[in-house]
Amino acid sequence: MEIKPVLTPNAPSPGGHYSQAIVHNGLVYVAGQLPIDPKTGEKKLGSIEEQTEQVLTNIREILLAAGSDLNHVLKMTVYVSDISLWGKVNEVYARMLGEHRPARAVVPVRELHHGFLIEIEAVAAVRA
Repeated sequence: MEIKPVLTPNAPSPGGHYSQAIVHNGLVYVAGQLPIDPKTGEKKLGSIEEQTEQVLTNIREILLAAGSDLNHVLKMTVYVSDISLWGKVNEVYARMLGEHRPARAVVPVRELHHGFLIEIEAVAAVRA
């Protein structure tokens, strides 16, 4: 089976030796996304709500470029720098994903690159 890297200008360019996502065998594996505005390169260091929305927007754009979308997400892993932020993260997450409820893991971490509060990775199915 072919392994196809995904690269879209509508999400932040990889900052290291990795792809925004990989498509293989009908699945899209999205690399951990940080709250960076892909148009300006600005690191969004504001509220957790702003950061969460930017991360999910970046994931959505990568999924669209890969032939998928947020409604086809199977699982997300959410890394959050302070578990006390979880309620606010979940509000934005629920708003952006609507009725779709993929499997999810929440992992509290000490810190993330550049002082970010959140990073999310995802696995999704390619739209049929």
